[in-house]
Amino acid sequence: MIALSLYWHFAIRYENIIMIHNDIQIIIMAGGVGSRFWSMSTPDYPKQFIDVMGVGRSLIQLTVDRLKPICPVENMWVVTNEKYIRIVKEQIPDMPVDNILSEPEARNTAPCIAYACWKIQKKHPDANIVVTPSDALVINTSEYQRVLSKALSYTSDKNAIVTIGIKPNRPETAEQHLAAGNNYWNAGIFVWNIDTISKAIRTFQPNLASIMDEMASSFYTEKEKEVVGKLFPTCEKISIDYAVMEKSKDIFTLPAEFGWSDLGSWGSLRTLLPQDEAGNAKVGKDIRLYECKNCVVHAADESKVVVQGLDGYIVAEKHGQLLVCSLKEEQRIKEFGK
Repeated sequence: MIALSLYWHFAIRYENIIMIHNDIQIIIMAGGVGSRFWSMSTPDYPKQFIDVMGVGRSLIQLTVDRLKPICPVENMWVVTNEKYIRIVKEQIPDMPVDNILSEPEARNTAPCIAYACWKIQKKHPDANIVVTPSDALVINTSEYQRVLSKALSYTSDKNAIVTIGIKPNRPETAEQHLAAGNNYWNAGIFVWNIDTISKAIRTFQPNLASIMDEMASSFYTEKEKEVVGKLFPTCEKISIDYAVMEKSKDIFTLPAEFGWSDLGSWGSLRTLLPQDEAGNAKVGKDIRLYECKNCVVHAADESKVVVQGLDGYIVAEKHGQLLVCSLKEEQRIKEFGK
């Protein structure tokens, strides 16, 4: 996460915005490998495709569900790694095949977003766009929808890039920002119209724009996969934050509080799950804890897990792999999962 104080310029006031309905398109970024959530999340089946919360829906399905009141699935786009295309089709079966974009290799968020925007622009030249990650959690979905609707109203007829700013509320990760009182987390949710973002990329990342222009001639044809496979890997690895957000003067922040979490660690997941009187959180059909406290246990539905005498531990089982790790050492999980 990046504190928006690094690059935000103006805050948007809710009362000055009226919802305008137009051609809304939504880009869902789903190419991450979720390495911080091993063993539940693996490179072959990362966390965005897993029922992390134990509610019967994966994180990407929950993302689509809460976006449906804003626009239909036919207007949503998923950008993901080529090896996850099958999973996306299985989990979002009503999404048009042309709307599932395959990255030949990961090149960070700027090329990912540019690919989707250039493809959308070819058929939707007046599109108003939301970009969102697939693996975040939102508690208050109605407020989330209200905030995005306000942002879309603002960008529909303005040269503006809107970021959704979340007030930091976890002292262990944001002490200095909490103290300042006027900073927001970048939730990785952006809103803009197609003209604004394409002009910004052309201005600040002309090489990326040139590659996208060359790719665009193949969009919606049988040659698209071949052309994208050849050209996309030549894009510079760069995030949209560094590529555009820190350079543009047309950035606006819309402060929001809708119970957002990037689910970046087992510790953050534990705080979001229901806990027993000993502070334990668990997801799974048959998990039994004895003399345990402050633990998070996550297991496949068919697994029986019995844990005794642990304090402050992660116990995670999936795909025949078991992780037992102190919550204090969870930053090492990437290393353990290699």
